[in-house]
Amino acid sequence: MQTLTDELGHLSYSVTGDGPPVVLVHAGVADHRMWDAVAPALAERHTVVRYDLRGFGESAPPSGPFGESDDLRRLLDHLGLDRVRLVGASWGGRVAVDFTLTHPDRVHSLALLAPPWPRYDWSAEMIAYDEAETAALAAGDLDTAVGVNLDMWLRGPARGWDDVADGLADRLRGPLRTSLVNQDVVGEYSQGPTTGDLAGIRVPTLVGIGKLDVTDFQDIARHYAAGIPGATLVEFPTAAHLIALDAPTELIAALGPFLAR
Repeated sequence: MQTLTDELGHLSYSVTGDGPPVVLVHAGVADHRMWDAVAPALAERHTVVRYDLRGFGESAPPSGPFGESDDLRRLLDHLGLDRVRLVGASWGGRVAVDFTLTHPDRVHSLALLAPPWPRYDWSAEMIAYDEAETAALAAGDLDTAVGVNLDMWLRGPARGWDDVADGLADRLRGPLRTSLVNQDVVGEYSQGPTTGDLAGIRVPTLVGIGKLDVTDFQDIARHYAAGIPGATLVEFPTAAHLIALDAPTELIAALGPFLAR
């Protein structure tokens, strides 16, 4: 990983492959490694950029107010990339939406995988998850907080652990711990998502959702697909929230022709 240093700390990133640039933005319970099973195939035809958001993976937690869209713009400027294909998962999907609304001339196409929606009216299931995580962290029980998140975001509500591929929980546990440790400082300094109109997104857009994901996110994905002009909704039958982990082969197949446009 290479680093981009500024007054707030540093961002870690990697660049592989050659061709039209694709930027992969990870979920809020992961880091750049969530794309390990996807990036090599994309790098056969594209320059693939992966980076860790502030406070995730190898990127330093913020030391002052920052904007995720500003960080992405700074990284693209540093790499000399004027216009990119942008793929974001979960919270990374919302970062990608905000960047596209703020810098429409910098985005060639957009792929959103189970992005959240600001101020969504969450279900009782999601509220219970949040309360369980909050209680565990308040008690200083990081292991339990990690387990709560693995249950919600990796296993999901529609399957048992026997149906989750071997090794995925172990791969996600470390990045998830880092995100939880830095959660408060990131929340304190992040300027949060914008409230721009989805109708203002005028680039080809793919919206992906796992059929085994939380019902809230399935509803939100359809909201994005309906609100972004010309967007295509793709469902992944064997995936929960983290499509790149659960269904990398299917995701590569869906992204390949879309990114080649």
